[in-house]
Amino acid sequence: MTTPKKVTILYFTDILCVWAYLAQVRIDQLISKFGSSLVLQERFVSVFGSVEPKMEQNWGSKGGVSAYGKHVQEIASKFGHIEIHPDIWIKNTPTTSGSCHIFLKAIQILESRNELPLSCKSVNSGKSVFEIVAWELRLAFFKYLIDISSYKAQMEIAERLELPLQKIQQVIESGDAFSALDSDFQLKEKYRVIGSPSLVLNEGRQIIYGNVGYRVIEANIQELLNQPENQASWC
Repeated sequence: MTTPKKVTILYFTDILCVWAYLAQVRIDQLISKFGSSLVLQERFVSVFGSVEPKMEQNWGSKGGVSAYGKHVQEIASKFGHIEIHPDIWIKNTPTTSGSCHIFLKAIQILESRNELPLSCKSVNSGKSVFEIVAWELRLAFFKYLIDISSYKAQMEIAERLELPLQKIQQVIESGDAFSALDSDFQLKEKYRVIGSPSLVLNEGRQIIYGNVGYRVIEANIQELLNQPENQASWC
């Protein structure tokens, strides 16, 4: 009996990246279409690890963080499926995405250990708890203008989703979450991932970066699923 073929994708994002926020609908569609044939491993890349110097370097001469906020608004206006707060980045500006990534790695670890309740999953059937919390954090920032870099905001979301706050804190305090995040950064270096969102396919032979349409991503996955074993693709 032939074992069904699977495609593994490393999906690198920064939680504060607007392109990853708008790309989530494509990821959801991929999971819906390919089901168990697709193994999606969510990883993090630091784009907004230190917000203030990033804004100064990239936007200082263009109007600073306010100009960047307007830029994000312009991006969002081209995509009707996402909502962006009118004061995005201008008010309640986060200091870093790193604290969110640590928080989410703790949840990812607890889920891998089967130490999370199932109550959170009932909200969105088919999604992992990690996926639900990551999306809630993105919504909190982009739609509701919550400074999700604060630990308080993160724990408030976890409490609303009935997650075990003490266990999350323990995984962070033990250093396990930091170690897991460093593993993500090592993979980022290994595959030369340059930004968010990035999909790494075929053991790093294919990298899809940025605002790439769904059909392009789908075609790459189809090619890998249909490619005979031990035979290089000539496409």
